[in-house]
Amino acid sequence: MTFFCFCFCLFSSPLTKVKLINELNEREADLGINESVSWHNVYRDSAWLFVGGFPYDLTEGDLICVFSQYGEIVNINLVRDKKTGKSKGFCFICYEDQRSTVLAVDNFNGIKIKGRTLRVDHVKDYRPPKDGEDMDEVTKRLREEGCAPAVPEASSSSLEEEEELYEVPVKKPKKGEKEKERKSRADSSSSSCSSSPPPVPPPAVRVKEEKEDVAYDKYSQRRAPSSQNQERTRGEEEERRRDTDWEEDGRRWREREGERRRETDRDGERRREMDRDGDRRREMDREGDRRRETDREGERRRETDRDGERRRETDRDGERRRETDREEKRRDDRRREGEREREKDRDHRGRDREDRRRDTDRK
Repeated sequence: MTFFCFCFCLFSSPLTKVKLINELNEREADLGINESVSWHNVYRDSAWLFVGGFPYDLTEGDLICVFSQYGEIVNINLVRDKKTGKSKGFCFICYEDQRSTVLAVDNFNGIKIKGRTLRVDHVKDYRPPKDGEDMDEVTKRLREEGCAPAVPEASSSSLEEEEELYEVPVKKPKKGEKEKERKSRADSSSSSCSSSPPPVPPPAVRVKEEKEDVAYDKYSQRRAPSSQNQERTRGEEEERRRDTDWEEDGRRWREREGERRRETDRDGERRREMDRDGDRRREMDREGDRRRETDREGERRRETDRDGERRRETDRDGERRRETDREEKRRDDRRREGEREREKDRDHRGRDREDRRRDTDRK
């Protein structure tokens, strides 16, 4: 998976590369991958970095001030336009120690400077540009010599003094040993002159392995001046301090990465909790809307029932009025009928009286 992400980084946009590099670093921090199998180990032979995406108004000094937080910078190549001399927004930086490139990639990749996102990545095989003809003297000297502080060269006198200081004294032979050595030399010379036998091949030389002298270190330490011991001790302490600083930087970086991941997890948990609260509120709002809609529907039904009741009551009132009208009409009919009957009775009675009168007149 790491190899796939590394290959995908080569063929993607700058912002995608920034995100993928950060994801690789986070995944390695989560898995606790050793430095020897880390993706940074592919670039262990190169101390060059590619830096892109920074603002166009930054100069070499600004970039050195920013990137020197994680190591001594010995060379920088800010790519500029040949005609105008303006920065193109990317550069190449070389550290004195290759381990500084790992810290720079882990900590500077993805940060923002003046609103622009930086992309910081390793460079495996960096080749300086060959445009020395159009280059000014300052840039040419910077590319050839670098920007690291000059180290003073050791003079011959100082080298001789150091040799004298570290020279181990040789023990002088005694007088008796000198006389024995002279006698053996004289005997060997006389014997060689008196007789000249055929040359005998020299015996096989047997080299005796020298035993390690324990007192030599004490003697040399006793003879060496304290200043040299102090310088050596200081150098060892400086080396140990650098190693301790590297370990401390790595530990702090891992702690920062863990804190960032924990903070990201907390932010994600807060967002999820806020989303759940929003879902609950939206569900409560929808429930309230449904209740209000149900209440409005019930109110409409009750209003419809009341309207129907009113209509039925109106119909009953109209029926009562019609019934009353019919009753009134019946009473009027009966009254008119009675009137007719009484009128007929009066007519009959009048005719009867007339008939009786006629009969009386005839008699």
